[in-house]
Amino acid sequence: MRRLVPLLLALLLALSGCAGASSEAAYRQISQEEAKEMMDTQEVIVLDVREQEEYDAGHIPGAVLLPVGTITEETAADVIPATDMTVLVYCRSGNRSKTASAALAELGYTAVYEFGGINTWPYEVE
Repeated sequence: MRRLVPLLLALLLALSGCAGASSEAAYRQISQEEAKEMMDTQEVIVLDVREQEEYDAGHIPGAVLLPVGTITEETAADVIPATDMTVLVYCRSGNRSKTASAALAELGYTAVYEFGGINTWPYEVE
């Protein structure tokens, strides 16, 4: 019985930790190659979270601009009409895209994929 109590406590702690983790909003980080494959084979929203001037200087074809500092429930809904749509997020170097992806996940978007920055994007830019 003495050995069973610590085991049960450890099991209880492990299960309560898992329950907390599953309720957190999350996004998935993917490679640029995976992002490009998704762009080429399925319906996605490519979201550029840089500033207007950066976007104007060059962006991934078809990307929609939503600067990270402007993300709210309303502005996100303007460019991403459904919370289950696949959203591919990028910025210049990968920092703002992580912040933006977390914000979108917190707003209830369930298919958010962060793929870094345009600085290392090996494909077409317009």
